[in-house]
Amino acid sequence: MKSFEGFRLIPPAELEWKLAQPMQIPNADFLERTGSLNLGARLWRLPPMSANTWHKHVIAEEFYFVIEGTGRMRVGGETLTVPRHGGVLVGPDQMRQVFNDTDEEVLWLIVGAPDAEFPAGEPIDMKAFWPEDPKQLPPELDGHPWPPEKPDHRPD
Repeated sequence: MKSFEGFRLIPPAELEWKLAQPMQIPNADFLERTGSLNLGARLWRLPPMSANTWHKHVIAEEFYFVIEGTGRMRVGGETLTVPRHGGVLVGPDQMRQVFNDTDEEVLWLIVGAPDAEFPAGEPIDMKAFWPEDPKQLPPELDGHPWPPEKPDHRPD
C-alpha cells in the first residue's frame, strides 16, 4: 500500500462545503486536498431534523466524532446518543446513519480507512453500500421529511 509522504496543512479557508446527495447534508472533504489513498475524513454539518444516508461499507472502518452539539446515530438495530467530543467506531458490516432530531445543528468529523474500497477501474456495486433504501429515516424523525423539497423558483 502506498502512503502519503511528508505533510500537508489544510487551513479552513481551503475547505469547500458541498451538499452530499441524496440527503443534501453539507460536508467538507479534508483529504481530497491531500491525495491520500488510504484515509477519508469529512466534516458533516447536520441541520436540525435531518439525516445522512442509511448505509454500510465493504471494507472501510469509520470513526464518528462529535465536534459540536449532541450526536445521534443508528448502528444496526441500536440508536446511540453521542455527547460532544464523544466518538463511535463502526465496522464495515454494520448499517449506520447519523441523524439530528434536535433543534440545534450538529457537527461531525467522520474518518474512514481504507478510503478506496474497490480497485481502480473495477465496477462499483452500489448495493454493497446501500442494500436498503439509503433515504430511510430513523423513527425519531417521523413526520419530518428529509431532504427538504426544493422551493419552486417561479419568476415574479
